[in-house]
Amino acid sequence: MFESRELSASVEAARDVYAPDVQVLDCDRDFETLPPAQAEDLGLLVNSLEPASYPSAWLPDDAPTLLARYVSSDLTIGMPGDGSVVWTRQTEPPLVIVKPRVEGSPDAFVDFLLAEAFVQLDLEVPEQFLGFFEDEYRALDQAVSLGPNSTYQVAAALFDGWVGLQTREVFAGWHDDHPELAAAWQDAGTRLEDRVSGLPRAVARGETEFADATELACAAIKHAIELPAPFAALDTDAYRDHGPEYAIKWAEKTFDSLAE
Repeated sequence: MFESRELSASVEAARDVYAPDVQVLDCDRDFETLPPAQAEDLGLLVNSLEPASYPSAWLPDDAPTLLARYVSSDLTIGMPGDGSVVWTRQTEPPLVIVKPRVEGSPDAFVDFLLAEAFVQLDLEVPEQFLGFFEDEYRALDQAVSLGPNSTYQVAAALFDGWVGLQTREVFAGWHDDHPELAAAWQDAGTRLEDRVSGLPRAVARGETEFADATELACAAIKHAIELPAPFAALDTDAYRDHGPEYAIKWAEKTFDSLAE
């Protein structure tokens, strides 16, 4: 199911800088969360498995089943919304896993996704949003007047945006040492600009759900493109510095405004 992935020269150079010990694997089956048996199979490829676990008290009673599984002692790699490339520190050495859904994507974009994973590992950000919100996830759940799955989506998006505030500072410095990756980063941002600028109109017309809009806007933060209200308030040093507390206040203010 897994095999070592051959890396381009630019990705190899990025790995040497940010995550020299990481193994990069191709997975022959697509997944959101790796099935338990396949996750355990990774033990044949690494030195050890170190499943993460969190207090179940951090979750609201109606949390999605997968999130409840994630806080348990089960080895859970990948969660809905993680995208085409996932990484984990629940193995030694850490792993980056490429899903088959990348097929058909431009090689330069896939290279960027791999380099992004290395940077995130180097920054030592949490693996999933629950490690970011911790026991404040209940407060976010109270602030977001949506169902449990949409609340999950908003939480994952807010975490992605917070990570993006940090990674984009690294990406912006790539022009000299990693020009191919810098170009891919900028190109991906350019492709998002029109979609992001039209989000308020799409939400107002009912063409886009608010959780989907939050996901797209927060994904754009790492590309340093201009965000419309109310998402522009997340593109700030205050969010980078204050994290969950700021995210919850943003959610409270935003959903109060939507209810008016």
